[in-house]
Amino acid sequence: MTGSPGIRPGPGPRPRPILLTPLLVLALLLSVLVALPGGTAHAAEPITDPIPERPTTSGIGLTVEEFAAFPKSEPPDGPVTDPRLRRHARINYLSELPDGSGRMAVPDLNGKLYLVENGTPRVYLDVAGTFSPAFFASQGLGMGFGFVTFDPRFKKNGRFYTVHTELASATTAVPDMRQASNTVYHGIVTEWTADDPSADTFEGTRREVLRIGFTGRVHGIQQIDFNPTARPHDKDYGLLYLAVGDGGQGARNSEPQSLAVPHGKILRIDPRGTNSANGKYGIPSRNPFVGTPGALGEIYAYGMRDPHRFSWDTGGRNRMYLGHIGEHAIEAVYEVRAGDNLGWSEREGAFVFDKTATDPCAKIQPLPADDEKYGYTYPVAAYDHDPPANWNCTSDVGRAIVGGFVLRDRDLPELYGKYVFGDLVDGRLLYADTKDMRRGGTELAKLYDLMLYDESGTRVTLQDLAGDSRVDLRFGQDADGGLYLLSKANGRIWKVTGTRKFASCDTDGTKVTNVMAGRNWAPVTPSKWQFPGREAILAEAGAARPGPRRPFEYAVLTAGPPAFGSVRIDARVRIDTPVEITNRDVIIVFGHQSDTKFYYAHLSTDNTIYPHNGIFVVNDADRLRLEDQWNGATGAPPAITDSAWHNVRVVHCPGTGEIAVYLDGSKQPLMTAVDTTLSSGRVGFGSFDNTGRMRDLKVTGSGGAALTR
Repeated sequence: MTGSPGIRPGPGPRPRPILLTPLLVLALLLSVLVALPGGTAHAAEPITDPIPERPTTSGIGLTVEEFAAFPKSEPPDGPVTDPRLRRHARINYLSELPDGSGRMAVPDLNGKLYLVENGTPRVYLDVAGTFSPAFFASQGLGMGFGFVTFDPRFKKNGRFYTVHTELASATTAVPDMRQASNTVYHGIVTEWTADDPSADTFEGTRREVLRIGFTGRVHGIQQIDFNPTARPHDKDYGLLYLAVGDGGQGARNSEPQSLAVPHGKILRIDPRGTNSANGKYGIPSRNPFVGTPGALGEIYAYGMRDPHRFSWDTGGRNRMYLGHIGEHAIEAVYEVRAGDNLGWSEREGAFVFDKTATDPCAKIQPLPADDEKYGYTYPVAAYDHDPPANWNCTSDVGRAIVGGFVLRDRDLPELYGKYVFGDLVDGRLLYADTKDMRRGGTELAKLYDLMLYDESGTRVTLQDLAGDSRVDLRFGQDADGGLYLLSKANGRIWKVTGTRKFASCDTDGTKVTNVMAGRNWAPVTPSKWQFPGREAILAEAGAARPGPRRPFEYAVLTAGPPAFGSVRIDARVRIDTPVEITNRDVIIVFGHQSDTKFYYAHLSTDNTIYPHNGIFVVNDADRLRLEDQWNGATGAPPAITDSAWHNVRVVHCPGTGEIAVYLDGSKQPLMTAVDTTLSSGRVGFGSFDNTGRMRDLKVTGSGGAALTR
């Protein structure tokens, strides 16, 4: 093994390859042969939509500014055949060195360790060059230099730890542990000791801590880290956690459930101890399976497919949260404790996973009635893959969770105590309230979507910032709890600088109230309307009219200024058409300039067809659907499903194009949209082909002097 300039092997005799002992060979065989609990009779109907609830729109946006941009990189070991590996720079994490310097460490899977100061990345260590030619990064999404973590005493001892992969056929090294079938690559944990911890480039020694053999090129050692909540007097202080995937094999075997192998587990070791089988690290005596016959004492928790990112809540509860990438349907967040069994591959999330299903669409099954006896730990939050109706269930939908952090940043009060995470493929940002993330609870924590704003205040997506539909999102955090967003697509990092409420424009100014008298309204068809004093009643359903497709019948408020710019509309509405009739609706009109130029919010009992339950614009053409919640098949939850009165609020901010619709006092908008087609206009009320009524209308916004009638 040769080092690169500035790196020399540590003192002492040259390490010898560690051979598999008879006991370990027996344990490996047992891991394959042993019958495991938790199986199921496969007679139940498969579950095609395991988590029907979609994340709720929060109305909260993160404001970000670019923090750093990294140079383009390529795997040094050969050409890339998988297009998902063709990234600008495969930056994988960000953390602050625990030395008070403010320097940030960023690993690139293609081999370089960068330190970032004042937004400028500089190469600190060439990991790929150190382990060439065995270093392996050109195949498999997690291959290469995957992670770095620094000893909490780095400032004094200069120690840090990395994970990288090597091609098994390119090295003579023997894994300390491996999967039962053919080993294709090795995942290696290395300890480095810097001569000068404050130096800008690495000079020092290194030693191998642990080498694990994997059969497949996915789901390797994803993360290694120290518990940041542990203090020097704590028993957990200085212990290293390792998230070890199943090597892509768990969907076909039972290794994640076997305590005889490290695959599909979180391990906890003492990197400065010596009581392990290879003598290069210690096994903490408090680990849950120490002393269990046939079990690896290193195991902290098990039953995992791809334990991708974990972190601890630093807010006093010290809970460990894991973002776990699913196989067929479930992307999940777990609160992990010592000894937990997350169930893979007998379970995927809180569902039976049927490895033997002949129908690839029938892998997700309901839990058996006696499930409690197996003792599995289930997610505290999760979302499913939500495939399109014509999805081929043998293909990848393109969903994968990336775990994040519980925010305890007082500069982000709206998100204090919230676990912020996302989808690494499409870059969606999500959060759940830790108060709702209950182990053993009967319900998953509610998920909320987060929006994103750039430095100019323009609402964007991470796909916009990354310049690619595949974002390859990762998160980072500094010593103060500040949050960072990373994208491999263009090798950039953005710092979260604050939050912003969607559609938060100033709507003070003109106020129009007490306007329910008929003289204040201009209906399309006056004979269909009644104005008894307190209400505007659409008493007879409208009919389609010539021209573009648009609401059949509505009345425009003529009181107040000729047109409102920024506006907030508050009212109570009711659908009078009987509940038994499907697809009922009422609409709130705004930005009305003519009968063929206006916006409207459609409040319906149905959210599965294009014309219903959304935000639309009519611009001398058939109505066009605008809101974020429509995914081509469903939209926001149905706004009105009964004959009761409902409070509705519509906010329109022409300056940014932001439109928000709220229902029944909710702080979260039911629907959101961004469109700048119309900058001002009147407001109104109506329906397509139903009857309904409005009362207690109040309109405030820019447009003229205060007026009450």
